[in-house]
Amino acid sequence: MRISLNWLRELVEIKLSPEELAEILTMAGFEVEDIEDRRTWANGVVVGKVLERQPHPNADKLSVCQVDIGAGETLNIVCGAANVKADIYVPIATTGTYLPNIDLKIKPAKLRGVPSQGMICSLKELGLPTDVDGIHIFTQENLPLGSDVRPLLGLDDVILDLTATANRADALSMVGVAREVAALTGGKLSIPEPGEVSISKNTGNLTLKIADTQACPAYIGTVIEQVKIASSPEWLQQRLRAAGVRPISNVVDITNYVLLEWGQPLHAFDRDRLKSVASSENLTIGVRFANNGESLKTLDGQTRTLSTQNLLITTNDKPVALAGVMGGEETEVHEGTQSLVLEAALFDSVAIRRSSRSAGLRSEASGRYERGVNRAELEIANRRALSLISELASGIIVQQEIADTRPDPSTWSRSIALRLDRVNQILGPIDLGEDTGELQGQDVERILTALGCQLTPSGEDSNHQPIWSVAVPPYRYRDLEREIDLIEEIARLYGYNRFCDTLPEKSEGGYLPLDEELIRKLRAFLRAEGLTELIHYSLVKPGEDREIVLSNPLFAEYSALRNDLLSGLIDAFQYNLEQGNGSLNGFEIGQIFWREEDGLQETEALAGIMGGDRTVGKWSKSGREEPVTWFEAKGILESVFRQLALQVEFQPDCRDNRLHPGRTASLWIRGNRLGIFGQLHPQLRREKGLPDSVYVFQLDLDVLLESVGQDEILVPTFQPYSTYPASDRDIAFFAPVKISVSEIEKVITKAGKDLLESVELFDEYRGENVPEGQRSLAFRLVYRASDRTLTEAEVEPIHNKVREALVEKFGVNLRS
Repeated sequence: MRISLNWLRELVEIKLSPEELAEILTMAGFEVEDIEDRRTWANGVVVGKVLERQPHPNADKLSVCQVDIGAGETLNIVCGAANVKADIYVPIATTGTYLPNIDLKIKPAKLRGVPSQGMICSLKELGLPTDVDGIHIFTQENLPLGSDVRPLLGLDDVILDLTATANRADALSMVGVAREVAALTGGKLSIPEPGEVSISKNTGNLTLKIADTQACPAYIGTVIEQVKIASSPEWLQQRLRAAGVRPISNVVDITNYVLLEWGQPLHAFDRDRLKSVASSENLTIGVRFANNGESLKTLDGQTRTLSTQNLLITTNDKPVALAGVMGGEETEVHEGTQSLVLEAALFDSVAIRRSSRSAGLRSEASGRYERGVNRAELEIANRRALSLISELASGIIVQQEIADTRPDPSTWSRSIALRLDRVNQILGPIDLGEDTGELQGQDVERILTALGCQLTPSGEDSNHQPIWSVAVPPYRYRDLEREIDLIEEIARLYGYNRFCDTLPEKSEGGYLPLDEELIRKLRAFLRAEGLTELIHYSLVKPGEDREIVLSNPLFAEYSALRNDLLSGLIDAFQYNLEQGNGSLNGFEIGQIFWREEDGLQETEALAGIMGGDRTVGKWSKSGREEPVTWFEAKGILESVFRQLALQVEFQPDCRDNRLHPGRTASLWIRGNRLGIFGQLHPQLRREKGLPDSVYVFQLDLDVLLESVGQDEILVPTFQPYSTYPASDRDIAFFAPVKISVSEIEKVITKAGKDLLESVELFDEYRGENVPEGQRSLAFRLVYRASDRTLTEAEVEPIHNKVREALVEKFGVNLRS
């Protein structure tokens, strides 16, 4: 926001230079991006009077003027403007003057043979916007010749380009900035308090109909007659120009002026045009949301097709303005306007934000409504505008209607408990020069009182530090909600640079959490097995059981949270095949979500997919594909588990209908279900056009991490190996097919005790000479001791125990 210091000085006492004030505001959180010193734009430009104008003897478009600047002798100035004439007051740039906006220094010169001793200036040459093509002519009479033109043109001013943070809606007005400056500098406030306006009749044909009181909690409509539309007085135009607003007419300028002064958007309708739109003498001003397909031509000349997100101002239910954003062209104030309906309203910030975004239109008004307009000063801003319209446009107020559903004014302020001990705990010590100290109670009271808060002592805490009950002023209601907000204000106004810089007494190197270390190890192991890490969106198409569906999705294709990782991996495998990238071998770690009776659940999972020929180079096999077998895919997982020092059991499983019922296993660790591993179902494989053998797994990452021996994985310890030879024994037997190899290995390991080093299945046979329902299995058992060479007398009893355990446990028929 552009802040005129001349205007600001009327609202608050300022004893600082522009640069000092800019520094204080910036340190307080209001960044001053630029200081525009207009005093340099016309330094040396004075008021002159054209006494005589003659055509140039050698140029048709030039004039030779005799100009009096009160210096005893007239100046001979050559001028090229078409509007120059005798007996007018004009700005004169004297010899030696520098005009920075056109980068020109005035020197004595000859133009087509005629000497020129200065320049008659246009407003553009002085840096001011204008629609006039030619020199500037002062409208005032009997101006003192030779006097400085800057006060007449508003160039004796400095403009601060100030940026307020999003939470400080109150700082988008001159009054709000004046309050802030007063709090920072201790200057005295002089905010204008408009008096009550008189309503001559208070009878008329205006009624209000607010369809949505949440979107519009308050609306004031005022009918003003006998309005005389004209140009605004010079002081008003200068203030608008300084703020970057183009003057239009007295009524429109007044609404813009009040917007800048109080931060309250206003809009003036031409009442006769409202009647024309309504096709009636009786006007009902309404506020409602638009219907799909309605249209409105706004003040910028564009016809906008509206949606149900657009909030409208209507007359007899016909759209006339986008509420809080921009008025309609059909009812705008014009040169022939004689009566007005002035709107002063509060609109919900969310409703205006959605409406503005839907229409693709932002304005000064919408920017303020989006941040939040002060509901406590609506009437003040309205009275200020009405008094200016009465004064500058000769308007007579004949009717005022109010629709107000705001809560009781007693609720417009809130009380917050503030503890001095908490203030010092959060902000730390203050710098007192050679020593440090703490903020005192009087400092807190002074700062918050300067902000407009009211402090009431409410006791002491256990450390005998004071506690206050702080009543927040209505204009800071939106951003001062908690104790920490008050503490931030104390730090901001006391000065961030006045607090001590403190560092930790002893710096400590950063480290990763233990779970993250283990996950990184796990990723490395999976990559070492040839799997590529994949990442998918957590959002998927809806349609699964126990799925969590979003209430406000961006797209229908991404409107639910995934409840497993396998679906995304299968789709990725299919996509890679279709794009000619071959089989995908990858894994993913991510969150999955599902719905239970007791609420929503979330956990982290690890999943992977493997398929196709994993070998490099086909020349040795004449180009034939050799898909991954079930045992090769299982071996990839077992290799990872081995590196994690995990003993994982594989048990038959057929619960997931996406997997082959005879080639699927559930994974278990010490009685806890870890996950599932299996081959894709042939039917699913055919539907998606996948290779013959594709395998997937999904593991619960929490169970996996809890089961890992963490120290051994992160910091491997040396395990001494035996220097003594091993003793091998083979054992073969017929065993029922229903008994898994893992169960058999478990019994062998338990029976072999400490001397058994390893168990390995090296043969399986089904067919001739094998009883029906059984299979022949052959295992190699390796016995070894770390401190001696085992003898036959030591190995044979243990090996016999293994044989006996197998017979007793499973009833196997030993063949060796």
